[in-house]
Amino acid sequence: MKRCLSIVLFMWAIACFIYIPFAYSQDKQANIEELDDQVNLEELKEKAPRVFIDCRRCDINYIKTEITFVNYVRDRKEADVHVLITTQRTGSGGTEHTIAFIGLRDYADIQNTLTYTSNQTDTADDVRRGLVRVLKMGLVQYAAKTPIADRISVSYKDIVTPTSVKDKWNFWVFSLSLNGSLDKETSESNTSIRGNFSVNRVTPDLKIRMGVNGYFREDKYETDEGMYTSSSESESFTGLIAKSINDHWSVGAWLSLSSSTYSNIKFSISPSPAIEYNLFPYSESTRRQLRFLYKIGYIYSRYREVTVYEKTSENLFAESLSVTLELKEPWGTATASLQGSHYFHDFSKNKIEISGELSVRLFKGFSLNIESSYERIRDQLSLPLGEATWEEILLRRKELAKDYEFEISMGFSFTFGSIYSNVVNPRFGDSGFGRRRWR
Repeated sequence: MKRCLSIVLFMWAIACFIYIPFAYSQDKQANIEELDDQVNLEELKEKAPRVFIDCRRCDINYIKTEITFVNYVRDRKEADVHVLITTQRTGSGGTEHTIAFIGLRDYADIQNTLTYTSNQTDTADDVRRGLVRVLKMGLVQYAAKTPIADRISVSYKDIVTPTSVKDKWNFWVFSLSLNGSLDKETSESNTSIRGNFSVNRVTPDLKIRMGVNGYFREDKYETDEGMYTSSSESESFTGLIAKSINDHWSVGAWLSLSSSTYSNIKFSISPSPAIEYNLFPYSESTRRQLRFLYKIGYIYSRYREVTVYEKTSENLFAESLSVTLELKEPWGTATASLQGSHYFHDFSKNKIEISGELSVRLFKGFSLNIESSYERIRDQLSLPLGEATWEEILLRRKELAKDYEFEISMGFSFTFGSIYSNVVNPRFGDSGFGRRRWR
């Protein structure tokens, strides 16, 4: 028995002696092959196109995790491909994303523009999935010029026969919102209610927008002299109809009705026909626009209190002309607007408005942002006779006489370090970085 056991142990030892070196050799070979494959992948990834995603509201982390066959960089000057994503609202309340693929350096000959349209009812996940799908189609053309193309496969969905859209709502979109707030302390309370209802219908040939807004706010303060109550309210209706003539011209009209305690307006109505010319085709509106808009209209106003011109109501005619430039380019974005208006009965009653917004990438990692506006005001016909009380001034319950309004804000951002931004790590979230509140 012992002799048999010894023979079995001896045979097992020989087997282990033969198997272990063989297994070690196999594992070592597998590790070497895996390491070589990893090295090859790293070499391929280094040669992949470097992409700069230029989008303010995109889920960049999701894009990086879903599209891994390119390298992402933080600055457009380091990029081989600049992806500029701009958006505009659709008539149904959705969003049209215009995605411009701008090839740089060795890819300068590849320029393309794709679009993706999301619906108003789409979730954030639906939107980012759809956007990534279109981004993949646009980026493949750049990856195809690199060795990493050997590891990319293209799939094709079932063929869908194009059909005309049948909309049971005939493109009409309805929106309703209502919100209120209550803030109460021992000696103070604030109550406000705001509501909005809008009806829109937008097609390539015709745009119809109508909206009703209402606002009410009441503030109560308890002092040694008793309870002080102050309230303000406003209601308005705005309607617009615009008809496309061609890719540069449009005609339309506005109709507005309003009432406001702040502006001393009991009731006001103003129909205004208008015509607009866009120097650039409307089809390029997400990238550039230079619009000239002329309006002429009739205004009837009935005031809550006698005005400084001793009027309780007025019939007026007015006109306005505005010029608006909007640019969205690889170097940044720029918007500038100039508008002038006046009343026909007295040309000295006029207003000039100038506003602008500029965001420019001056050099690698450095961006400058400027916003400003200026209004020269000479048309305050509804100002009430008499002086406002301190309570009305401090709580902004009445509009005050003014010659101008001016606002400006300026800021910059600067980043430096590694040009690559491929890695996504969601652990611990953002940990509050960049959202610190100072007290």
